Amino acid sequence: MSQVLLVEDDRMLGDAVAAALARDGWQVDRATDAASAQLALVDHAYAAVLLDLGLPRGSGLDVLRTLRQRYDPTPVLVVTARDRLSDRVSGLDAGADDYLVKPFQSDELLARLRALVRRAQGRVTPQLSWRGVNLDPASRTVTRDGADVRLGASEYRTLLALLERRGRVVPRETLESLVYGGEGTIESNTIAVYVHQLRRKFGEDFISTVHGIGYRIG
Repeated sequence: MSQVLLVEDDRMLGDAVAAALARDGWQVDRATDAASAQLALVDHAYAAVLLDLGLPRGSGLDVLRTLRQRYDPTPVLVVTARDRLSDRVSGLDAGADDYLVKPFQSDELLARLRALVRRAQGRVTPQLSWRGVNLDPASRTVTRDGADVRLGASEYRTLLALLERRGRVVPRETLESLVYGGEGTIESNTIAVYVHQLRRKFGEDFISTVHGIGYRIG
């Protein structure tokens, strides 16, 4: 998936959310205060923002209002402990696309995030398809010609990353980051192994190799 900005000043919660995002295939940038979030949003284009409201050096609402004042349409999911109706109304009126109250389950956060990005991309249905292979990110299931296909977690994330970028060459380094979240030591041929396994299941020509760069579906 694409890059998201996580704005959260609670270090322990931020670590847990960032880990869940990485496991789901997101590349994560982090900010722990409002000022840093403002700078990050000026310097980078994100697929979405996960935004706490209670922040040092400003507030999440300040970040949100500034983002919308410059007509930036980046989807924003407010994630906060403020559960009063007035707080939710203020966040939505300031330009938030969705609102999630702490504590929450990581599965719900990930589902809401995927839904935000789908809507921003104009996709009503989340399914990704190519040559009879269908991947449903909401249920994390893969089928081929209607029959279930069992994939390991890393195989699934590799397929998801390629299908979401169908028609584009995805560099090997980008795939490594999406599959592993930038964590740990990665063998140089690891992605090639997963691509080989996917080809065995879906056909040798399902994934193309662009030598010296990476891989492409479509």
